Parts: sequence; C-alpha cells; structure tokens
Amino acid sequence: MVLGTGGILTIVLIVLAVILLAVLFTFVPVMLWISALAAGVKVSIFTLIGMRLRRVIPSRVINPLIKAHKAGLDVTTNQLESHYLAGGNVDRVVNALIAAHRANIELSFERSAAIDLAGRDVLEAVQMSVNPKVIETPFIAGVAMDGIEVKAKARITVRANIDRLVGGAGEDTIVARVGEGIVSTIGSSDNHKKVLENPDMISQTVLSKGLDAGTAFEILSIDIADVDIGKNIGAELQTEQAEADKKIAQAKAEERRAMAVAQEQEMKARVEEMRAKVVESESKVPLAMSEALRSGNMGVMDYLNFKNISADTDMRDSIGKISEDPNNKKD
Repeated sequence: MVLGTGGILTIVLIVLAVILLAVLFTFVPVMLWISALAAGVKVSIFTLIGMRLRRVIPSRVINPLIKAHKAGLDVTTNQLESHYLAGGNVDRVVNALIAAHRANIELSFERSAAIDLAGRDVLEAVQMSVNPKVIETPFIAGVAMDGIEVKAKARITVRANIDRLVGGAGEDTIVARVGEGIVSTIGSSDNHKKVLENPDMISQTVLSKGLDAGTAFEILSIDIADVDIGKNIGAELQTEQAEADKKIAQAKAEERRAMAVAQEQEMKARVEEMRAKVVESESKVPLAMSEALRSGNMGVMDYLNFKNISADTDMRDSIGKISEDPNNKKD
C-alpha cells in the first residue's frame, strides 16, 4: 500500500507533535503544576518555566510552598525562590516555620531564612526551644585551697534563644564558661570536703553568673552529675619544691668540695715550691763554705767540727725515725 503525499505529511506532523510534547513535558513540570493546583496553590505555568530558565529546580520550591499553604502559613513563591538562589535550604526553613507555628513561637520567614543562611539548623533551634537540650561537660578539675584536686562533671540544660541565634555563641562557649565557673568555685573553697558535701554549691554559684549572655542559648539549669577526688596537688608541689631545694643544696655542697680540693692542690703546690726553695738554699751552703775556707774565714778544724755535728744530727734523725716506725714496736 503506497501512501500519498498527504499521508506522509500527516505522519511527519504527528511525529513532530510527539517530539514537541515530550520536550514540553520535560522542560515544563506539568505534573508539579497540576499538584499545586490540586493543593489550592495558584502557580502559573509561566512561573515554573521562569524557574527553569533561572536554573531553579521547581520541586525544591513548589513542594515546600504546598506544605506551607496546607499549614496555613503566608509564604510566597518569590520568598522561597530567593532563599533557594541564596543557597539556603528551603524545605528546612518551611519545616521550622511550621514547627514554630504549631508551638506558638513567633518566627518570621526573614529571621528563619537569616538563621539558615548563617549556617545554623533553624529546625533544630525551634525543636530545642520546645524540647530543651542537655549538654554534658567532661570532667573539669579544680584545686581547693587545701591543695586537693576536685573533678566535677556537669549537665547543662539549655534552650535555644531564637532572637540570638544570628551572631550568638554556640555550645562550646557555654561549656567553656561553665568550666571556668566550676574551676573558680572549687578554687575559692577553703576545703575540698565542703565541695563534696555540697556539690549544688557549684551549680548555684555558676548559674548566678549569667553565663548565657551573648550566646544563642538560655541556660535553664546546671546540675552536677559527678564529683571525684583527684591528686593532692599541694603535697606534690611541696615535694617538688623540697626536691628542688635538695638539688640546690647538693650543687652548693659540690661547689664547696670542688673549691676545697682546688685549695688543697694549691697548698700542695706551694709546699713543693717552698721545698724547692729550701733545696736551692741548701745547695748554696757548700759553695759558701768553700768560699769561706778559701778566703780564710773558716779553718779546717771548724769544718771538721761542722761535719761531726752534721753526722751526729743525721744519726739522731735516723734513730728517731726507727723509734717512730709502728712496725718496730714490740708487743
């Protein structure tokens, strides 16, 4: 069966129509538009086409818009689209607005969007406003005035302050301030036993300081979960000081001993020097005697008497040394 020119033209038109419809349904989210109309949200088809042209995923805007409309919130398409283009999470913002609306918490779209763009989880903040969060600190050590280390662990119950979420400090600041308060309270105690007897003294003192100022939270309570005894820091410091004093005294004693040894060696050197002088002087005696004999100032008999006296003196010295020797003593 041979088709005529009219039949071929009809087939070509049908194919072109199918291609156009496929492109239309691919580019234009018709099903999303139908869903919006069914939910009572008036969205123009040209608005959806404009989102495609602005590189906005229509479902990321229309679905939260339907959710907000069903919850009774007055939110426009332009608000959601501008927040999406700014890099925000539209679905999370709408969920936060719905949660705040159900809990009778005053929260505008602008503030919610600002909190989301600031990097905070606005939905978690709203949930924390309804259901306070408990932050548990690690063991924080402080030293009482008696030198005993006391370790305390605290549980901080906080509620998000939506008005201070933008620019307010986070959980780390709360933990740091509470830790500082615990250390200060323990350090001002006269005795560690007072802290063990009344651990609520720490929480009352810390809570009265207004530690939530400038933060994104409101501290509801501070409870001491556990208190433990640590080291005797005072005794350790005294021991270390005594050890240091001991080392200083040993160093000074070693210095004095070295000086004494040096002085002893110096005195020995002087003794040897004096002996050398004596030997030198004794060596001049024979020369003087020979000069006296030669000049006639001394006779031969004088010289012989001198030698006899010298021999007698040497003999007496020898006898004295023998008598002083302990090996020669008889039992």
